Amino acid sequence: MIDHLTVRVSDLARSRAFYEAALRPLGYSVTVVFGPFLGFGAGGETDFWITQAPGPYGPTHLAFRARDRTTVRAFHAAALAAGARDNGPPGPRPEYHEKYYGAFVLDPDGYNLEAVCRKEEP
Repeated sequence: MIDHLTVRVSDLARSRAFYEAALRPLGYSVTVVFGPFLGFGAGGETDFWITQAPGPYGPTHLAFRARDRTTVRAFHAAALAAGARDNGPPGPRPEYHEKYYGAFVLDPDGYNLEAVCRKEEP
């Protein structure tokens, strides 16, 4: 159900060294460097990200895997109807991945939630 998670850190170099060591036994390694973001993954998937940002460090970005693009759009509409604020309408995000299609909302506490599909429209 969860596609990936992003955690904000205070020192990117220190955290990179820590996560590379701590996650190595699980088969994780750095798989993507995307601007100020480092992606970690195993088995050909990148599902854990870190990025340097000022604190506090409580809020996180949660991305939920959607089965198709229609579901991404339905997530976005339902979240807005339930009181979320738009943080990025449904649409392709080719800068992330060639088949990436996502939508972003901010929940009542300001957490960045996303639904993402990595399949092309049939």
